Amino acid sequence: MAVQKLKHGLLAAAIVLGSGAALANDLSELGKSLTPVGAEKKGNAAGTIPDWTGGLVAVPKGFDPAKGYINPFADEKPLFTISAANMAQYAANLTPGQMEMMKRYPTYKMNVYKTHRTAGYRQSVYDNAKAEAPNVKLVDGGNGVEGIKKSNIPFPVPKSGVEVIWNHNFRDLGGSFTRYSADFPVQTDGSFTVGKRIETVSLASHMDSPEPNRILYFMNQITAPANAAGEVALVHEPINQVAEPRLAWQYNPGQRRVIRAPELAYDSPGIGADGLRTNDDLNGFNGSPDRYEWKLVGKKEMYVPYNNYKLADQTLKYSNIIQKSHVNPDMVRYELHRVWVVEATLKPGKRHIYAKRVFYIDEDSWGVLHADQYDSRNTLWRVREVFGTQAYHAPAFASSGEVIYDLQSRRYLVGGLTNEEKFAEFGKKYSPADFSTAALRRMGR
Repeated sequence: MAVQKLKHGLLAAAIVLGSGAALANDLSELGKSLTPVGAEKKGNAAGTIPDWTGGLVAVPKGFDPAKGYINPFADEKPLFTISAANMAQYAANLTPGQMEMMKRYPTYKMNVYKTHRTAGYRQSVYDNAKAEAPNVKLVDGGNGVEGIKKSNIPFPVPKSGVEVIWNHNFRDLGGSFTRYSADFPVQTDGSFTVGKRIETVSLASHMDSPEPNRILYFMNQITAPANAAGEVALVHEPINQVAEPRLAWQYNPGQRRVIRAPELAYDSPGIGADGLRTNDDLNGFNGSPDRYEWKLVGKKEMYVPYNNYKLADQTLKYSNIIQKSHVNPDMVRYELHRVWVVEATLKPGKRHIYAKRVFYIDEDSWGVLHADQYDSRNTLWRVREVFGTQAYHAPAFASSGEVIYDLQSRRYLVGGLTNEEKFAEFGKKYSPADFSTAALRRMGR
């Protein structure tokens, strides 16, 4: 089947502006008609999206990190299932990528459950957003942010697409986290080779004395397969990457030395992804926005991956999740949520393998939950989903994994799965010295 092309004007025609659009320029509404991070507090008129009442920020009784999440919605059943047979009925709330997956793969479906607005953060995240937002502004044509010190939500009432993307890049991750996860590049016949990694991320805002012009620090250690084990990547993520490009280093166990790795950015192939992911694909999107024009299309009600505690269940084996052509759809939970729709178009003279990207970003958390990505012919190429899950013990909105489907090669990459790994750790205090090249050398040894 030919790859579906995005028709001119189709996306714009489908946008439904949220009921709080008139409040979009009023920071004084934070914590009132808007949530502390800028979402509309009230649900929708149909009652299918409820009011936001604080999110899920209390740890359920009996929670034991050694055993993973307790699923607060374990007893719920799907309200309905969307497949190729009935997707026309729900098309207004589906992305082109979701519909193309249903057309291509008869076994692909979306189980839709009751909506729960669980996203919530620490009180300090709310306080810093409200205190700093009046003084934050874009610089260098939107490629940098000025006036931000501790806030994780620089633009809680965004006026442009690039401001929404900055909220995604800055959003809180529990201060810091260490994740033990597995990645699976899945071939057309369903075969795969597992890769495993230990990722440590610390937001600069969670450090006592971070370096200037920093969003976060990132260390990525490969532990499997055997031919890649021991590779370590280190990234210092600047706020303004036009003024100061991403700083990256890599430890190569064969050479036993640390080398600069400026290629760990933009559309260079991601480590261990078998050519299925770019470096700026990870986590929905990361890095500098400077290669694209960012258009804020509006807000829309969408069926997106949300509250995926079932997928994170540590009694599941990876063989329960990985299937030929796509992940097991009975493991994935979809809910109706309001999302910001942002369209990124490659700037003239700039280079990237994606000529256009359309992002669907959760209003309650500022996390990218879905992205449709197009090649230079404006043909839908890759479909990306992030399986959003509220980490109530952090508290922060995280994920139970993410997937990218390559429609041209008919392969896919699912990553960030933790079912057979140690449970993630949140909130540890780090310093820049913990993310130095000396620390990278020690880790390599």
